[in-house]
Parts: sequence; structure tokens; C-alpha cells
Amino acid sequence: MPFTLPELPYAKDALVPHMSAETFDYHHGKHHKAYVDKTNGMLGEKGLEGASLVEVIKAASDKGDKGLFNNSAQIWNHSFFWQCLAPAASTKPSGRLAEMIASDFGDHATLLEKLATEATNHFASGWGWLVLNNGRLEVTSLHDADTPVAHDMTPLLTLDVWEHAYYIDYRNERPRFLKTVLDNIINWDFVAQNLDGQGAGRADQKS
Repeated sequence: MPFTLPELPYAKDALVPHMSAETFDYHHGKHHKAYVDKTNGMLGEKGLEGASLVEVIKAASDKGDKGLFNNSAQIWNHSFFWQCLAPAASTKPSGRLAEMIASDFGDHATLLEKLATEATNHFASGWGWLVLNNGRLEVTSLHDADTPVAHDMTPLLTLDVWEHAYYIDYRNERPRFLKTVLDNIINWDFVAQNLDGQGAGRADQKS
């Protein structure tokens, strides 16, 4: 079976006023869907029917197949991103996640500042990430469609800094978009599940 556009884990208006239903109409309903459709159109010729999404991403990376990599990785990144969001102030870091934030960054505010700075200063399109790397939390960013699942890093949280992620609601104000998202609508329960190895697999699917 081909890959499918996953349903959002909340209503399209659940994140208002921080992210509008119109943004989801375009970002999820058009951009994300286009990556799904383009990837499905390439699976047969690449001999990858029946492979999982992560398997497709890694095969494309190994073969240097930019077209397949960019589209399949964008399916994964977007599916992960939607789950990183939640209605305002519904979750906060706790347990092991809170302990590691304190150990690796000093406090929660410093982590948010580092994430905002990294994602704001990322040149052109891409993604800001909080990852688990060699047993420590790290903030990084990757260009275009690149994704931690193609590398030896465990993704915990991502921020989409492609312009289509924020232009409807924030125009060209990437810093304001990032601060609003980080301060209000991060799903810290999902981030904690990723740290415990129970969350990120939800962004994968079988073709």
C-alpha cells in the first residue's frame, strides 16, 4: 500500500491563536500531502514497495537519490512535527526529560533560548532539532529535508523553519513564530516519550 497523509493529532483550530486553521490547510493539506504523493510516485521505479518510511529515507540517502530522499524525509519530518505540538500550556517537561534539560542546559529557559537561536539563525529552509546524541541532549539544525533518522541521532523535538510553516500567520517574522511556538504549544509529553524510546516511531509507516 502507498504511504498516506497522517491525520493531525488535534483539530485544525486547536492551536489558535498561535497557529491558524488556514496554516494547517496549506501546510498539512497541501505541502505535506505533496511530499506523500511524490514519494508514492517513485516507490515502484525504485523497488521500494513495502518498505517502511525510514527504510525508504535511508535507502535514498545511501544511494544519493536526492529526489526520493527530499520527499520521503519531508513526510517523516512533518509527521513528527505535528506531534511535537499541542494546545497551549497543556504539557510541560517532567521526569527524566526535565532532569536531562537541567543537566545539559542548566534550565528550561536556556533550552528554549538555544532552540530559538539555532532555528532563527538557520540559513534558508530547514529544521531546528532537539536530539539525543551520545547520551546527551543537543540542539542542532539540518538543511532542507535532512532529518536525524538519516544519521545516528535520536530526534526528540523539531521546529519547521521552511517559510511555508509560518508565512500565513507571521509573514516573514521567523523569530516571532519560533518564540510563540516554543513558549506556548510544544507537546513536552511527546518529547519525553521520544527520549524514552516510545514516541518517534509514530512518524514512521509502511508502504
